[in-house]
Amino acid sequence: QEKSCRLSAALLGEDCEISHDQLYELLKYAALGKCHNAAQPSWCRIYHQSHLAGVVVVVLHEMSQVHFYRFYLQFRHLRKVFRHRFTLTPSADFLASLYGEGTDLKPQNTAQGLTSSSSECVTKSSDLQCDPIIRRYGEKRQGLTSYTLTLEEQKKNDYPIKGSPGCKDYISTECDQQRTDSSPLFGLDCEMCLTAKGNEVTRVSLVDARGQCLLNELVKPERTVMNYRTRFSGVTKKMLLPVKTRLSDIQTKLKKMLPHDAVLVGHSLNADLQALEMIHPSVIDTSLLFARTEGRRFKLKFLAKAVLGKEIQCEQKLGHDPTEDARAALELAQFFIEQGPAKVAELNLEMLLTAEKLAEVSQNKAALQPQGCGVQKQLNESPPLSKPCFLDCLQVTGQKPLLLGRQGLDSSGLCQSNLSTSNKQILQRALEDVPLSTFSIIQFSLGPEYIASHLHAALYEKVRSKLTDMLTIYAGPFEGSFCLKSVKKEFGRCGPIQSLTVVTESFQPYVCVQYEVLEAAQLAVESLSGAEVAGSCIKVQRPVTAAMLDCDVLIKELELDVENEGMIYVAGLKKSLTETDLQEEFSQLKDLEALFLPKDLQSGKHRNCCFLKFQKSQSAVDAREAINGWTMKGSELRSRNALASGHLWRWIWQMNHSSGKQGKHIFYEKMEQLSDSEQDLRKKVKKLDHHIKKLYRSLHSNTLCVVLFPGLNSTHGSQPGLGLMGIKNDGGRSAC
Repeated sequence: QEKSCRLSAALLGEDCEISHDQLYELLKYAALGKCHNAAQPSWCRIYHQSHLAGVVVVVLHEMSQVHFYRFYLQFRHLRKVFRHRFTLTPSADFLASLYGEGTDLKPQNTAQGLTSSSSECVTKSSDLQCDPIIRRYGEKRQGLTSYTLTLEEQKKNDYPIKGSPGCKDYISTECDQQRTDSSPLFGLDCEMCLTAKGNEVTRVSLVDARGQCLLNELVKPERTVMNYRTRFSGVTKKMLLPVKTRLSDIQTKLKKMLPHDAVLVGHSLNADLQALEMIHPSVIDTSLLFARTEGRRFKLKFLAKAVLGKEIQCEQKLGHDPTEDARAALELAQFFIEQGPAKVAELNLEMLLTAEKLAEVSQNKAALQPQGCGVQKQLNESPPLSKPCFLDCLQVTGQKPLLLGRQGLDSSGLCQSNLSTSNKQILQRALEDVPLSTFSIIQFSLGPEYIASHLHAALYEKVRSKLTDMLTIYAGPFEGSFCLKSVKKEFGRCGPIQSLTVVTESFQPYVCVQYEVLEAAQLAVESLSGAEVAGSCIKVQRPVTAAMLDCDVLIKELELDVENEGMIYVAGLKKSLTETDLQEEFSQLKDLEALFLPKDLQSGKHRNCCFLKFQKSQSAVDAREAINGWTMKGSELRSRNALASGHLWRWIWQMNHSSGKQGKHIFYEKMEQLSDSEQDLRKKVKKLDHHIKKLYRSLHSNTLCVVLFPGLNSTHGSQPGLGLMGIKNDGGRSAC
């Protein structure tokens, strides 16, 4: 049974700010595992990395953390799916830092690097005893029965087995006669489309031991087709319209064609048999026959060229030819049986593949040709990197990275020469290609009219202004001679106060309190409105402005945000309490996973509040109810659901304590210009969120997905980026 991958990350407080080097660590390990010196990232952990189905990085070009929180309600999918978020330090050259320029890898794209790598491979290959083919089969020639998969090998490689879960309704070929070394070989290959059911057969080919085609038929899928995969299958909607043949017809034909001692040959034949919903006891899988180390497999196209000297799956053709692929797999098996393991090992296939990939890297300065709608000029026109990125290593290991983008990027920023393609077209291409690629980078953009630096600055000012209003409450009325000290003490029990001033413009005095955290302001509104404070029954409310009309909706959505799941806020702590004291006091709470004690980022002193993270949501609910009214060291505690426990808390603090606050008068004209187009921008952001949702749903289970708002680093200012990440599980939500 396939293991479920899991991602864990303690992204609280100072730990939630991630550099590009740290992001590179994550992507490199996810893509390569322990190969090429890839190690677990220092700031998070991937469990069962070898079971990852793929890595998908979605880059939202020229967008920052500001965009996510300005259009928080529009990013409905992102905030409901991705539990792990981090602030991303902005970079002047985002793509170069993403690909890992300047990381500590051995040079491979220089002439000297190529020579040393190739010679090293030759030395290793000269010792045949170390070859995985020899280790598995020995050196002597053997009959075909020595190369058929055992029952245990079939189970391990996801072959349909009689009586196994999921194969209840599968049809047996009824080829139960004992095999001998003279049993007939048959090559089998299928092309599939994607439906709601999963992979369904659209074309089947069967060839005999002489390579003669016995069957080559189109098949009508049972369910509605979601993706014909025409680029790979060669099958189009038009081709299938007149087809009457169904899967059951093909199953019947195959049962009649195959003799009772038939041995089926194919490349990753398990996928074909699963799609055919058929069980066959005796198979030779050429992807396993030509053994490699660490579970890797040679592609059929490479083996056909290296072993048979044949070119198949040519790019000039539309899709693969299943008869050609079935014949190639058959001939590869026949070559292996006739020549024996020693002759196959002497071909030095690993060396040939490495030399081929390294030659490809050396011919291309950027180490890969981007595919799809845009051309990444930054990769092709920049000077050769002195050290390769992990994408170079991916190419060498036979994995072809996928790049889809809307515009080219050069060292100066946005290149305007290639803007003819829309996000919709990129999405359509991504839906076809991403599920078939092990590593993909998809770049979406709002368009050039929305990424100007001055508009970004105006957007920042709007977000800063709204967050300030959300942190601010007005309370009163008080008597003329009220005690300000007792008012400050009472409101301070809700959380750390940034400032408290008396409002004298009203008939009776009011106080204006600005808090440092959103939870404190909300707690004050919920617990102190209608209460008696300093001898007066007061009302507590936030400022009434146009920007604050949706404040209640925003607060509710922040509470429901998946990042805040299982997280509560606790206020009223004495500042003399240390983190160790709190750990001890709260240790009795069930399923407590982590404690975060916010600190003043300048003085280092902790505030009178903390955040508690629980393994289960219900445990957080129980803890919140228990803590309200709880007395700790003579201080009464108050608690509520968390609103901004992770990276948002740190960002709010930096906004409120920034010495370089930009005056509103500077942006007045630009903010008016932004307001004119903001409604249209909301629609675009909502559509962008929908695109990411569709892409995410198309991903295989156990796919790591990382969504990046790169941030802004220009002469107009610097704004941090934002990263969201998770591993998709079977339920469609990211696994933590």
